[in-house]
Amino acid sequence: MADDIRFLGSVFVTLFVIMDPPGTIPLFLSLTSGRTTALRRRVAWQASSTALLVIAAFALFGQQLLDYLGITLPALQCSGGLLLLLVALELLTGNDSEPSVQRDTNVALVPLGTPLLAGPGAIVATMVFVRQVHTWERGVFLALGVVLVHLVLWLTMRYSVGIIKVIKESGVLLVTRISGLLLSAIAVQMVANAVRAFISAG
Repeated sequence: MADDIRFLGSVFVTLFVIMDPPGTIPLFLSLTSGRTTALRRRVAWQASSTALLVIAAFALFGQQLLDYLGITLPALQCSGGLLLLLVALELLTGNDSEPSVQRDTNVALVPLGTPLLAGPGAIVATMVFVRQVHTWERGVFLALGVVLVHLVLWLTMRYSVGIIKVIKESGVLLVTRISGLLLSAIAVQMVANAVRAFISAG
């Protein structure tokens, strides 16, 4: 039991650091700018649920799917980085010319649910933990760790709505630009790591 508890702690801490719930607050506020409080709360629930489903799917079938399609983990990481870079450019340049498109787009699925939350890092980490599961008890603790992290993610985004009342929409605009800059750096780093992995494999 003690080993299983340590395993649970390892799963929770690792995924918490990778998925970074506090770090999702500025991105969540930026991507849901201009939406109502009720819609923001729904987006928070949908994004965390989407991330959980993606992580669960890769935990169960990820390695088989990648092997079947002939996709390597660096390729998955590179594609995720390129998608994040596109999102970062939108945050940096703004969508003021097309506000209706921004409001009607369901950001809970892409890019919030994936690849921001359920990104290559979280997927790979989960697949590594799956390889350490040899009993059903450990499998339960793995599932519990994954669910707990996503619960924290949902609570973080759910109550970040209150921040809007403090910083107002002008503050969100400032946060949006800063988030775009940080997200672009994260995206470039993901692509660079993937390129290094490709070179090492070659």
